[in-house]
Amino acid sequence: MTNSTIIGDSSPLIALSIIGQLELLPKLYSRVVIPQKVWEEITVHGIGLPGATAIKQLDWLIIEKPAPEILKPLAILLDPGEAEAIALAINLPDCIVLLDDAQARRVAERFGVNRIGTLGVLRRAKKAGLIDAIKPYTLQLQQNGIYIRQSLIDAVLLDVGEL
Repeated sequence: MTNSTIIGDSSPLIALSIIGQLELLPKLYSRVVIPQKVWEEITVHGIGLPGATAIKQLDWLIIEKPAPEILKPLAILLDPGEAEAIALAINLPDCIVLLDDAQARRVAERFGVNRIGTLGVLRRAKKAGLIDAIKPYTLQLQQNGIYIRQSLIDAVLLDVGEL
């Protein structure tokens, strides 16, 4: 484990739920935190959608609210869940934020926040011996309407010896 805490945004959590791999998070990180807004996006506004039930049942998930003064400038640039995730990460040492959205990743970078995406989690899991292959999961994500740039998929698959 390189980072003790991961802070999740909605999209990658839903993606991991679709492929049945949410349990990778507590195996790779000692704390898995999501902001209140992400919890609401997935489990309240997303009732009946992928991930809602699975995420609601997780007993290792920690829900936190960020400091309002940090959240305010981020809320102008991003959706509420992404803004809260980055705001929480700004205040937590030795953490990484789980984001797939390109704009959110750029904002996190500008604030000096470490970030990882769904494919990055799968890559870490494979390198840690927690999964055998990434390619079947990328195909499953694409079949379920999750967009991932093919060049990114190819780069990750090449890195782990699957291409």
